Amino acid sequence: MLVLLPPSEGKAASGRGAPLKPEALSLPALAAARTQVLDELVELCVADEEKARDVLGLSEGLRDEVAKNAGLRTAGARPAGEIYTGVLYDALGLATLDAAARRRARKSLLVFSGLWGAVRIDDRIPSYRCSMGVKLPGLGALGAHWRAPMATALPEAAGDGLVLDLRSSAYAAAWRPKGEIAGRTATVRVLHSQTVDGVEKRSVVSHFNKATKGRIVRGLLESGAAPKDPAGLVGALRDLGYTVEAEAPGRPGKAWALDVVVTEIH
Repeated sequence: MLVLLPPSEGKAASGRGAPLKPEALSLPALAAARTQVLDELVELCVADEEKARDVLGLSEGLRDEVAKNAGLRTAGARPAGEIYTGVLYDALGLATLDAAARRRARKSLLVFSGLWGAVRIDDRIPSYRCSMGVKLPGLGALGAHWRAPMATALPEAAGDGLVLDLRSSAYAAAWRPKGEIAGRTATVRVLHSQTVDGVEKRSVVSHFNKATKGRIVRGLLESGAAPKDPAGLVGALRDLGYTVEAEAPGRPGKAWALDVVVTEIH
């Protein structure tokens, strides 16, 4: 099973250890594209702070993020699983997984990134600020920049197993499963169900949606569930106590769509 995650907007501080070693990152097919983004991002942030802030969409209060990017090559690096924070990662709680679940996480989790393309949770990276929605002056839109190298790297990473796609739309733009891989891919939407005057109403709540996805991933890792396809994933999630409604694709080359329906927000 390969689980595709979005990064977090906010990130933990870089460590004090050795700096980034790009050649040591997973998915070597992305190496050249990573170098292009890293080179332009660092150059932009070193040369013109105001332009960099505009390109990255940063408010005045986030001005320090430009300096952070300018020092990416020398900043200390930490495992990506420690760099990414926020609602989904708090609920996932990588640091508190037992040894077996942690091994599964290292093997199955892949975090998408505007700067790195995608990384494993044990890949050592510095803290940075560069979302997939950024358009760099030289390279253009990062979502488009990553499509060609991702088309090589991701099918290899997916192998012949299930792909659980929990990315937001901006990060999904960098790679969309096609053909046979799409048929064993499942996307998940979390819906909050409420009954008002005898009528059920459902809504998507962003914060809660992220937290539930984090708990879903944690539950799968802790249980040792190893679904081979979307239908098996539906069963695994139901075994974990989730209410799941599944929609198989209407034609080949499309992913499964799963709705996880919950009645409590926490």
